[in-house]
Amino acid sequence: MSARSGAADERSSAGLKARARRLQEAEAIAALRACDPVLRDVIDRAGPRAADRGRGRPGDHYGALVRTIVGQQLSTRAAGAIYERLAARFGGRAPTPEEILADDPDELRAAAGLSRAKVGFLRSLAEHVLDGSLQLHTLGRLPDERVIEELVAVRGLGQWSAHMFLMFHLHRDDVLPVGDLGIRRAVQIAYGLPELPAPPLLCDIAEPWRPNRTLACLFLWDSLDNRPG
Repeated sequence: MSARSGAADERSSAGLKARARRLQEAEAIAALRACDPVLRDVIDRAGPRAADRGRGRPGDHYGALVRTIVGQQLSTRAAGAIYERLAARFGGRAPTPEEILADDPDELRAAAGLSRAKVGFLRSLAEHVLDGSLQLHTLGRLPDERVIEELVAVRGLGQWSAHMFLMFHLHRDDVLPVGDLGIRRAVQIAYGLPELPAPPLLCDIAEPWRPNRTLACLFLWDSLDNRPG
């Protein structure tokens, strides 16, 4: 097989996979619209681009977790700006665990605009990866609950961070981030609730969305223009 024909085959395979993903997504959107009339209105207002995820995020597990830590409690724009400053310090890419631990914490904080706490979280993540207590290569094969267990053992990676990793990096389809303020606020507005829904009520409302709760959340975030950073 020539290099040219091999490249053509790869492009054809990628095209087939992309079409399959679009078909699967269209079916999931149709199922969500059919199962919940309130969510149907949210989806119709948001439009199809709301279903996109993973844009502008590192493709490797470690880089994605670094990006998640940087984005904690920040808007999408602020998180993106700080992550760009962090990456610029390391040649335009996510730093390796070794580079994080070798860097001076105060200099790293000042250069990237990170809080002291987040620098500590990045160092904790690096230490867990290097000592083997966090086996990144296994995460993609684990069920959602096991992924969460592995990640929350790292200082600074709580349930919210684990949910973001599942949704935006591992592309798990049925994740409901019950602690996310944006989701709770979007549900309060869409469903006309007098206050932010507590996790049990949010779970009840989201039950009909299974097995597509991740996709439902993308539309809810976009209804507030408030997708996590």
